[in-house]
Amino acid sequence: MKIIIASDLHGSFYYVSKLIEQFNTLNADKLILLGDILYHGPRNDLPRDYNPKKVIGLLNSLKDKIVCVRGNCDAEVDSMVLEFSLLTPNRIIKIDGKTWHLTHGHKYNQNNPKPTVKTGEILLFGHSHIPFDGEINGARYLNPGSVSIPKQNSKHSFILYKDGEFIFKSLD
Repeated sequence: MKIIIASDLHGSFYYVSKLIEQFNTLNADKLILLGDILYHGPRNDLPRDYNPKKVIGLLNSLKDKIVCVRGNCDAEVDSMVLEFSLLTPNRIIKIDGKTWHLTHGHKYNQNNPKPTVKTGEILLFGHSHIPFDGEINGARYLNPGSVSIPKQNSKHSFILYKDGEFIFKSLD
């Protein structure tokens, strides 16, 4: 199974197009989105080719392959135009016999571990726009960074999960 894990798209048609291109090229089965899908947020500059309406079309074309959690910049009005569930703040899924916790990261992250994540489980989060891969209390914490507005000199990035491994990839 191949899964692309991405966060903080912030309405960038340019970078979401590149992400979808990678999804298709890699022949991925699922796209996990960790929030902040359409709006750029009040603290961020506009990302390259900011165009939420075009992003809606790209993502809706993959609606049956998307698993998404709500970010701090996502609103109820976004759920009226996206054809996949956006408003759930946390999800738990099973992949290859492992428990994955999905969250945006503004509440739970490497600095504030989620108390329900157990040894051997995985927490996927975004929010900071900075890639992270580390172990906390026996659990693996991963942040793919940001698709459209990377911070602290990181790249426009996502994670590819393939054959039991998490591989950080760049859109640059």
